[in-house]
Amino acid sequence: MNTHNTINGLNVDQMTTTVQALQDNRELAQFEFRARNTWISGGENRSTIKDFYGAGAEDTSRDTGWEFTNGEPPVLLGNNEGANPVEYLLHALAGCVTTTTVLHATARGIHIRSLSTELKGTINLEGLLALNDEVPAGYQDITIQMQVDADCSQQELDDLLRFAQEHSPVCNTVCRPVPVRIERVAHAGRSAA
Repeated sequence: MNTHNTINGLNVDQMTTTVQALQDNRELAQFEFRARNTWISGGENRSTIKDFYGAGAEDTSRDTGWEFTNGEPPVLLGNNEGANPVEYLLHALAGCVTTTTVLHATARGIHIRSLSTELKGTINLEGLLALNDEVPAGYQDITIQMQVDADCSQQELDDLLRFAQEHSPVCNTVCRPVPVRIERVAHAGRSAA
């Protein structure tokens, strides 16, 4: 029998303890997530995600990592080896907005009965292919359509979704300029020169 105080599948007591620990020691809030990627051929490459730093220490909860294959459809010179990176961005955005919505609904005592999203993003390949300097290389816009059934008023639901959009780490990263550096490092056994 589950004796934990849960809402939406989240342990409310553990959430409260975690928030209090972060308020007491702000250094615990600093996290560093990592991904390692290897090119295979053409548009195919694979990313492995396992270790991260957080809550003041290297995480040791994962015995093995996850591997994600990035590919391209034939129209973009690939063989459908996997979803392409901009599709993975939509996946990451959907997952993060969903998790953030559930987390903050729980904090507000709102029970969610169902939640689903559909995302659409438009890209003009003229930017990627450097055919038009006025066209950005990435998404021009992204729309997230959410269907939510919850035990709250429509106003409370609108407030929750607006709050989740503002506080979702992936959504926040996509919606504001974030410095990204590409640094060339020496290949093992070779010089960088």
